[in-house]
Amino acid sequence: MNELPLTDAWIVAQRPPRPRHDPWKPHGFLVEGERTRQGRVEEVATIFLVNRECPFRCLMCDLWKYTIPDRVPDGAIVAQLRQALNQLAESHPGVRHVKLYNAGNFFDAQAIPPGELPSLAELLAPFETIIVECHPKLIGSRVVEFQDRLRGELQVAMGLETVHPEVLPRLNKRMTLDDFAQATRFLNAQGISVRAFLLVRPPWLSEEEGVIWAKRSLDWAFAVGVECCVLIPTRAGNGAMEVLQARGQFSPPSLNSLEAALRYGLSLQRGRVFADLWEVHGSAEQLARLERLNREGRA
Repeated sequence: MNELPLTDAWIVAQRPPRPRHDPWKPHGFLVEGERTRQGRVEEVATIFLVNRECPFRCLMCDLWKYTIPDRVPDGAIVAQLRQALNQLAESHPGVRHVKLYNAGNFFDAQAIPPGELPSLAELLAPFETIIVECHPKLIGSRVVEFQDRLRGELQVAMGLETVHPEVLPRLNKRMTLDDFAQATRFLNAQGISVRAFLLVRPPWLSEEEGVIWAKRSLDWAFAVGVECCVLIPTRAGNGAMEVLQARGQFSPPSLNSLEAALRYGLSLQRGRVFADLWEVHGSAEQLARLERLNREGRA
């Protein structure tokens, strides 16, 4: 079977049409209970911002569906956040932790205009914890400048995906393990904790291998200083993954595999571990068990 090119151009060419989004309105927000580092389950608001697509064309990513092709107008990100926070104050007053997820990189100047960071920090003043997402290659001085403007604690989420030496380069993420470790050390040195996104059964792995490498990825992440790991069952939905699935090179993991990886991570007791249950389907009993494991933090 001929190898696929797996280049930026090929990955983009497999995509279905992009939905249209208003850069002046956020996608919305949700509020969920999440276990804090202190072991308490507290409400965390996740605000989904509309901005420019991530410049990295990762093979498995479907988050481009929630972005726009061009840079947002000046003032749009601040307007989005203000709208979301006003709605949040009405429906969930008193929430103290917030995630700003922009389907890309918070510290990409073409996604979140740097000139708006001071205004964003001012709007975020009531929150104790602020979590943003970013590619390890874009971690630098802008993170520290934003942290210095915040009253609360900044945390950064980065996609590690897998430590498999052959799979990671083929994901077109343009990142090495050294890049991730260096970004983590930089953030930790500034007092910023890191959460890592890990894929359960990325392409080219069997069900058993998917669990093995999820466990190895957890071990590696905690060893380099990650505080929190989020296990994401690899899914189709971006065009490229469907092609791999048709060729027998990818299948989504079972819930049993996700639970096995979660239980292993929790057993390490080296940091927080969660299973991402967004768009995950299965029996009500098993989903409830995964939610309980997420909340209790012990296997």
